[in-house]
Amino acid sequence: MNTMAYVASESRYSKIAYRRCGNSGLVLPAISLGLWHNFGHVDLRSNFENILYTAFDLGITHFDLANNYGPPPGSAESNFGAILKDGFGSYRDEMIISTKAGFTMWDGPYGDWGSKKYLVASLDQSLKRMGLDYVDIFYHHRPDPNTPIEESMGALDLIVRQGKALYAGISNYPPDLAKRAFDILRQLGTPCVIHQPKYSMFERTPEHGLLQTLEENKIGCIAFSPLAQGLLSDKYLKGIPEQSRASRNPSLPPEQITPEIVSKIEKLNDFAAKRGQKLAEMAISWLLKDQRITSVLIGASKVSHIHDAYNAHQRVDFSAAELADIEAILG
Repeated sequence: MNTMAYVASESRYSKIAYRRCGNSGLVLPAISLGLWHNFGHVDLRSNFENILYTAFDLGITHFDLANNYGPPPGSAESNFGAILKDGFGSYRDEMIISTKAGFTMWDGPYGDWGSKKYLVASLDQSLKRMGLDYVDIFYHHRPDPNTPIEESMGALDLIVRQGKALYAGISNYPPDLAKRAFDILRQLGTPCVIHQPKYSMFERTPEHGLLQTLEENKIGCIAFSPLAQGLLSDKYLKGIPEQSRASRNPSLPPEQITPEIVSKIEKLNDFAAKRGQKLAEMAISWLLKDQRITSVLIGASKVSHIHDAYNAHQRVDFSAAELADIEAILG
């Protein structure tokens, strides 16, 4: 596809639901696109470019990155920046672009965790890679046990006041630390608008206090890894396929794919079929049934994954009996 020729679909805003992010002025599409995998220098530009355009044409306006996304680290931001520069960026004011810092990005004591030094320097690098003056949301990617939370939140406040980000967010924070972060940011005058936890049918931790904390503090929630890195799809029903996440990426070790897990996947797959859905679609619908979930953050290695997620957001209705049956399968 010729980048310069891209023109967004005129009907894009009639196609998707938008949800308000906590009590902020920000709304997000029910489906957001994450660039964690499949957008690095090891990947094919024509493919991920088509994925971005397909998403935007369906009203998916939110693109989520982090400093270390690739591989190699930084390359997802560089590639996204190149596509913005080649014409996609003419739609910049219709996009929510987020990035994060908190995991290892460069060598030495200033390239990881949550110091003000690291967070400010990392965002400066991210903005250069993407060719942007600011991002819409900047996240602290994970809590740092050795840096005072006041320092990490102070860095987010500084970054917003500098105009390098419009909104502050946190990711991977447990409920007690999240509450402290919200209180500190509120006192500083830069309220947190969003939290990004790992949440899926196979990862229920947010239900143990976090969702309630977000609701009480009127903070948005965007769930990542909604398909448990592909487990909640039909991909692993017949073993581990070549080129799958489990075959080539340490974030999903093959030993996690136990007979018990495969049995649950099979039952969920059959249940989704009865609903007229693919398993991946149902897993996303299941998250969006909860109005506290502002958006579900999907990954995509092909255009069809975008369409599946889009279909899912139109089927968030579950009967009490269906939800009970799903709980019985999940055990």
